[in-house]
Parts: sequence; C-alpha cells; structure tokens
Amino acid sequence: MSNKEQTFIMVKPDGVQRGLIGEIIARFEKRGLKLVGLKFVHATPEHFEKHYHEHREKSFFSGLIAYMASGPVVGMVWEGLDAVKTGRAMLGITNPLASPPGTIRGDYTLSVRLSTCHASDAVDSAQKEIALWFPEGVAQYSNSMESWIFE
Repeated sequence: MSNKEQTFIMVKPDGVQRGLIGEIIARFEKRGLKLVGLKFVHATPEHFEKHYHEHREKSFFSGLIAYMASGPVVGMVWEGLDAVKTGRAMLGITNPLASPPGTIRGDYTLSVRLSTCHASDAVDSAQKEIALWFPEGVAQYSNSMESWIFE
C-alpha cells in the first residue's frame, strides 16, 4: 500500500463530555483506517503546552491550554492510506460553520474553540504528536480487511 502513514486524532474535552467518542471512532473505522493506539487521559497543562508548542506566541494559547486541560481527552493513532489528509478531511475545517455536513465538525460543532477533535496537520507533526502521546509505542498488527479497502 503506497502512502501508508499514521496520524494522531484527539477527541477534545467537549467531545468527551458530549459522549461522541464512540461515534468518532466508528467514523474512522468505517472509513477504513486501522486503530493502532488509543488512550483516555486527563493530561496536564504542561503536556498540552508541549503538544501545542507552535502556538505558544499566539494570543489564544493560554485559553487553549486551560480548555484542553479542563477534562479528559481521547488520543488515538490511526493508520492507513493518506491517513493525515483523510483524518483532516473527516474532521472538516476549523471553523465549524464553514465545515460541510458529513464532517465531524460540520455535524457536531458550533464553536471554533470547542471544535470536538484535533487532527495532525502533516506527517511530520503526526510523528511528533504520536511520540508525545504514545512514548510506549503503538500496536503492530495485520488487518485482514486491508486488501478489501486499499488497492
């Protein structure tokens, strides 16, 4: 399979509180991506400062960190064909009002700040995020369905 890669997807505190974890996981499974890492955690502000390091100089940074550390999140690693682009397309764009129906944000989100999910924006950032959230590594296994999903 060419372009096989991994991406990091996180259900944010609002998505957890609203009971959307199962729905979001189901969408990724139905799309054909393989779940290789899953973690339910109430992370510290320091952990989120590392995760969102590139935004540290922006005015919204402290509010973002406080919000993300306000409750548990679900970190996931998904693997498959063009997983990073696929994950971002499934989430929709950051502004949920401009995100089309059928995307996670288009279906479940009304606020830019409470945007339900995070998705890696590039392969290199996915690798950094996966290393931060899953330092122990992720599962390695063969999925017999792959031949029915990928060419």
